[in-house]
Amino acid sequence: MKPPNRAYLELHTAVFLWGFTAILGEVIQLSALALVWWRVLLTSLSVLLLLRNGQVIKGLSKKNLLQFAFVGVLTALHWLTFYGAIKLSNASVTLVCMATCAFFTSLIEPLFLRTKLKWWEIFTGFLIVPGMVLVVQNVDVSMHTGIWMGLLSALLAAMFSILNKKWIQNAEPLPITFIEMTSAWLFLSAVLPFFFHAEPGAALLPSAKDFLLLLVLALLCTTLTWVLALRALKHLSAFASNLTVNLEPVYGIFLAWLLLDDRKELSPGFYWGVLLILVVVFSYPFLKKVFERKN
Repeated sequence: MKPPNRAYLELHTAVFLWGFTAILGEVIQLSALALVWWRVLLTSLSVLLLLRNGQVIKGLSKKNLLQFAFVGVLTALHWLTFYGAIKLSNASVTLVCMATCAFFTSLIEPLFLRTKLKWWEIFTGFLIVPGMVLVVQNVDVSMHTGIWMGLLSALLAAMFSILNKKWIQNAEPLPITFIEMTSAWLFLSAVLPFFFHAEPGAALLPSAKDFLLLLVLALLCTTLTWVLALRALKHLSAFASNLTVNLEPVYGIFLAWLLLDDRKELSPGFYWGVLLILVVVFSYPFLKKVFERKN
């Protein structure tokens, strides 16, 4: 198989597996905090096995370590709000919220990277608003808190993605991932005592079934997908990769509709809102290519 074709296959496989993360979040019977604690722990251990001796901090300054540790905390908060949104609403609603990540990126990327605001990106982002209005109007009021938490998760995802893009030149991807996952685990470990003080009945240890699902989440949907995406990006353009990654909410919503009972809780108006949001999301890379060519 030619490298570009293999790259497409690997990236689509990674994106498809990412679609399962929301499904697993709804199925695993742990709190969002306990779930993410196990995910980052298992992921960091698996990445450690892929690292060579001394490769973790080799060539990294103290400033670099602190930068990637900060991104790790943002990642932990993103996953915490992501799975919290799933617990408060459902997988489909949360995945729709995550589709707004491109809009948040267009707003805050110029602030982080000190680049010029692009009016067409802002305009495209605002086109998502009518779709979100349809989504909110066609779900039960009890899910509205989950929607706000899902939007916060999308904002946090945009933030840590931009900072990774800004700082990733300072180190190799594997050490970066290990540092970020480990710092995320340390941060969540510090939060755990306060959580269990507030929720004494919550569990940290998973059942046998949940532990197997956590292994799938960490090893297949996190470590493996990261390796596949990294390999694929070496042979694909940014346009092709962004277009493919935009399929994640599509795969996730389809899988949630197929495997879960989400469709019983959602009206046709919800899916019209989803369709409108996805049209905007998929139009973004095409518009970007057109306007950047003009500039």
